[in-house]
Amino acid sequence: MVSTVRNTLPLAEPRSWPAPFEVAHMPGSLPNGGVVAMTPIHALATPAHALQFSAAQGLTPQRIGIDLGGLLAFEILDVITPDEADAIVEVSELFGYRDEAPGIATPPGMRMNKAVHWMADESMMTPIFQRIGHLLPASIDGARLSPELSRRINMYRYDADDVFNMHTDGDWPGYGLSADRGRMLEWPGLRSCLSMLLYLNGPDDGVEGGSTRLYRADRGHVDVRPKKGSALFFRHGFGPHSVLHEGSRVLGEVSKYVARINVMYQR
Repeated sequence: MVSTVRNTLPLAEPRSWPAPFEVAHMPGSLPNGGVVAMTPIHALATPAHALQFSAAQGLTPQRIGIDLGGLLAFEILDVITPDEADAIVEVSELFGYRDEAPGIATPPGMRMNKAVHWMADESMMTPIFQRIGHLLPASIDGARLSPELSRRINMYRYDADDVFNMHTDGDWPGYGLSADRGRMLEWPGLRSCLSMLLYLNGPDDGVEGGSTRLYRADRGHVDVRPKKGSALFFRHGFGPHSVLHEGSRVLGEVSKYVARINVMYQR
């Protein structure tokens, strides 16, 4: 069911958006167990002006390595502007957050937050890749970096006391919209190797708690604080190199917003 929790993130004057619709449905897991058979994945009827980014916005993306004892993880600062982050949050609220998450299988008590999945357009995703592609690993385990980020955006809202307990992320195919915008299409020959967690707000916006805790190979940990417009990257999949992590509990009344984007590779 759609979450009725009030959005606690202060937003600018609402933008004008194309009509939203449900482009696909998948079974969705609930935080405390159970599955909703027809959980929607959303899209907009036409590309939104507010989500038409450009390759250069006066940003200077910078990669910062994270020592996890041999596991791959890093941050990239200055990925999107504050206004771009606000637009992504606003469209996600237009689609509506739900307790269930489509295509995500989590055991009861692991993912204790709200979710919405939606399909972004090339006019948003290609400029983001153009800003940061040179900072991403050119290959992983013999697979070559694809110049396209998956356009399926998995977004999560952490309200007060929400948490995503310890887990690893699975690898995913890439997805895009059909030319007529009527279908979600799986991209052949591509598989993700990295999770990109794009932070859409953080402590400067009033978020309390909500760090991403990454576990080292020796089971120590590193906490990464969310910063609006920055992104955290780490290896995922079902092998020994996948980074164990958790979304720490949000403590205050301002909700935390984060978008998971899959970085695609081709063998």
